[in-house]
Amino acid sequence: MPRRFLVVPLVAMIAGCAVGPDFKSPDAPAAQRYNQVPVAAQTASSKGLVGDAQQIVAGQVQDDWWALFGSDKLNALVAEGLAHSPNLDQLKATLRQAQENYNAQYGSTVFPQVDGSLSASRNRISAATSGTGGSYIYNLYNASVNVSYTLDIFSGNRRELESAEAQVDSQRYQLEAARLTLAANVVTAAITEASLRKQVEVTKGLVDLQQSQLDILQKQFKLGAVSQADVSTQQTQVATIKASLPDLNKSLNQARTQLAVLLGRTPDNGTPALALEDLHLPTNLPVSLPSELVRARPDIQASEALVHAATAQVGVATANLYPKITLTGSAGLASQSFKTVSFGNDGLWSIGAGLAQPLFHGGALRAQKRAAEAGLDSALAQYRQVVLNAFKNVSDSLQALDQDALALQARVDAADAAKRSLDFTQARFKLGGTSFAALLISQLQYQQTQLNMWTASAARLTDTAALFQSVGGPVRAETTVANNASAPASGG
Repeated sequence: MPRRFLVVPLVAMIAGCAVGPDFKSPDAPAAQRYNQVPVAAQTASSKGLVGDAQQIVAGQVQDDWWALFGSDKLNALVAEGLAHSPNLDQLKATLRQAQENYNAQYGSTVFPQVDGSLSASRNRISAATSGTGGSYIYNLYNASVNVSYTLDIFSGNRRELESAEAQVDSQRYQLEAARLTLAANVVTAAITEASLRKQVEVTKGLVDLQQSQLDILQKQFKLGAVSQADVSTQQTQVATIKASLPDLNKSLNQARTQLAVLLGRTPDNGTPALALEDLHLPTNLPVSLPSELVRARPDIQASEALVHAATAQVGVATANLYPKITLTGSAGLASQSFKTVSFGNDGLWSIGAGLAQPLFHGGALRAQKRAAEAGLDSALAQYRQVVLNAFKNVSDSLQALDQDALALQARVDAADAAKRSLDFTQARFKLGGTSFAALLISQLQYQQTQLNMWTASAARLTDTAALFQSVGGPVRAETTVANNASAPASGG
């Protein structure tokens, strides 16, 4: 009895001897901001369609960030894409597969393996082998239960489960990253389609105005009021603007096709038309600190989970260098009958233990351990690259939004100036102080500035969506930059 009490804690102590490195989350980057040159906490504002100033606030964007654009049509498009995307369905199935593989591995390593067996046979012994001079026919019945269990002394099994669980986590985060990317792609495609449709509309108006100007010049040329060079110049202008329409229409059709596929539709199915006027520019842009971004972005978390899995695989390869102890046991019944006479049931049982110690494998086990360590180094390098790319995404988005606001402000100023010029020219034309040709020129200039303004407005919307994607994560409390000196907005 005393020996038994000594053996139990000894086995427990050995079972807790886990070899290989324990996983530790990589340290967050030491960067305090996303840009070398600080970005203003508030963008410029203008009187355009989406001319409001945008304020960078500390925090993380909500899951349904597309709702911040204030369009029910856009919300419906994103919801349809998330519900019917084959890419998301594939990732969901892959996640279920990884989870079930983990469940199977858990059941086969944590619990003993118990198998039952039944057998029945009819046998004949010839006179030559019976030793009695006669042949015999008899029946043999056997029923048994076999149990086996491998002691996880050096935690090789636990490390294997740890790696499988990390793979499940990686698949889960990849699904979230794909969901975030799909939402951003739907938003961008919808805005692009609306912008191109507006550009086609305005460009057709420009073609009509340029054609009217050409008709006037051709009449003036017949009267000798203008030269052939003037007519040729105007013909060039008409042809140049007309030449831009096929490219715009091609881009428009491609945007519609892309949107349809993102929604899980075939290209022949139409998509709901979204107008730029339906969208509102989000004024508060939540941006987390660089040290918090690694916990907000699902692609970074997926990469970290792969580092975890690679770390556990080093433990598995290390445990393979050490002995393995397997316990086995079986119990059953055997029955034999000869003609109509039964010889009763015999109880059968056995217990045993086996130890397997690697002695010589030609260096294979050591090589496998080095390969696992190299795999860990590779996973860490990939993780660092994913983090750098994430920081680049946020940096580019912040810079783009700042420049987009300035570009829109300049184009709104140009449109205002063109409108004032058009109003002045129209007033003079009514009084007979200028020609109809001069009025058409003013209208052309105004239409061109309107086209530029619509393009700049769409750029602000799409780059806002890009920022939401780059900082996508769970909802958290937001505070203004003015109340948080350490927020990234103070330094980009």
